[in-house]
Amino acid sequence: MSQQTARRGGAAWALVITSVAGFMAALDNLVVTTALPSIREDLGGGLHDLEWTVSAYTLTFAVLLMFGAALGDRFGRRRLFIAGLAVFTGASAAAAMAPGIDSLIAARAVQGVGAAVMMPLTLTLLTAAVPVAKRGMAYGIWGAVNGLAVASGPLVGGTLTEHISWQWIFWLNVPLGLALLPLARLRLAESHGTGAPLDVPGTLLASGGLFGIVYGLVRGPADGWTGSLVLTGLFAGSALLAGFVLYSTRAKNPMLPMRLFRSRAFAGINAASLLMFLGMFGSIFLLSQYMQGVLGYSPTEAGLRMLPWTGMPMLVAPIAGILADRMGGRPVVATGLFLQALGLGYMAVVATADASYGSQLPALIVSGIGMALYFAPASHLVMSSVRPSEQGIASGANNALREVGGALGIAVMASIFAAQGGYETGQTFVDGMRPALVTGSAVVALAGIAALLIPTRRRTERQAQSAEPAPVLETAAH
Repeated sequence: MSQQTARRGGAAWALVITSVAGFMAALDNLVVTTALPSIREDLGGGLHDLEWTVSAYTLTFAVLLMFGAALGDRFGRRRLFIAGLAVFTGASAAAAMAPGIDSLIAARAVQGVGAAVMMPLTLTLLTAAVPVAKRGMAYGIWGAVNGLAVASGPLVGGTLTEHISWQWIFWLNVPLGLALLPLARLRLAESHGTGAPLDVPGTLLASGGLFGIVYGLVRGPADGWTGSLVLTGLFAGSALLAGFVLYSTRAKNPMLPMRLFRSRAFAGINAASLLMFLGMFGSIFLLSQYMQGVLGYSPTEAGLRMLPWTGMPMLVAPIAGILADRMGGRPVVATGLFLQALGLGYMAVVATADASYGSQLPALIVSGIGMALYFAPASHLVMSSVRPSEQGIASGANNALREVGGALGIAVMASIFAAQGGYETGQTFVDGMRPALVTGSAVVALAGIAALLIPTRRRTERQAQSAEPAPVLETAAH
């Protein structure tokens, strides 16, 4: 159990600080997408460099998230949250001043380190500060703000790139970070977890494994799939991940206890999250470039035209939250994922080198509604699938798997794009994008199937009434 070691900060302040910090970290996942053509023109680089501009952030973010949560539990959640926020803010400034593509990628990697420490602690600090009866509402607001970051990422990136410069997509974080640092110190209460030893071997195995696989996928189209470095990355990465799983089943204090996946609720929502982000991130990576490079829209116009997809959660999320309270989260999340898959498949069918926006709009709307139905109940499903003492680990694991899905999605779908098409003409771009979108649609449909593994609320309530105090999976916490 967490122990308060400083002044109680207040639920309202905790909600504001953690939501804004989460917004910054989530925004930087997608804010780069509409700036990619301008970055490519300004700093140079090929497809693999553009992939790393996004994946350097998502990959370091993913592989260090659970370690960041463990650091907070061990050394103080508020202290590590402030440290992560400071690193993220400084790296944002470094990215804005990057003189070349390699230095930009390096700054993005450091940004990911800061976000990995900061992001999982937002939900843990919020949970500690908010009374149990109001946590459902707090999670909903926190999730909506993160959804706003996803919604506004392409638009913010496009607007800043077109009207100022692409560097301002990173400068934007600096004043926000500088404002949050003293507020976090003064208004958040310090808390600690169990003080378990840090899992350094687990972190190294997971980090090395994921890096090897993503490196192989990113370099495969350029170097050839039989290249020695590509094969080494793929095989060594797979071996290290297998070692991570084996190690985590036997370690005394693993970073990610494999026993959590014995819960169908935890396993189902995390599998759905990984697959959903794989399909979504890879699709946005290509569609943002398609709208500018093929259809000729400006960065701002591209961001605006993607709003029916990325912005729909702002309109539908409240309805989705009500439906989840009445029906349980499983049917809402599964329906949303199947709608997202349908939208991506439809986009693959209508995409041409001269497609009208009207022909794409139904696909964007359907995908947006699907995204909203997923985001609204997902965080609550994760946090309620484990015991309160394990919520920090659960938060870190879910966020890590989402980011892993994003990094893999960009790598996999860019590889498919490179194998079937390229940047030479509008038609070659479409030839590469279509099979990638079909793949994204199939992956998100698999996410919907995974969501159906989550137990129903009625079954969960029967389990909660058993003699042993089992973890509550989906009862309404509000």
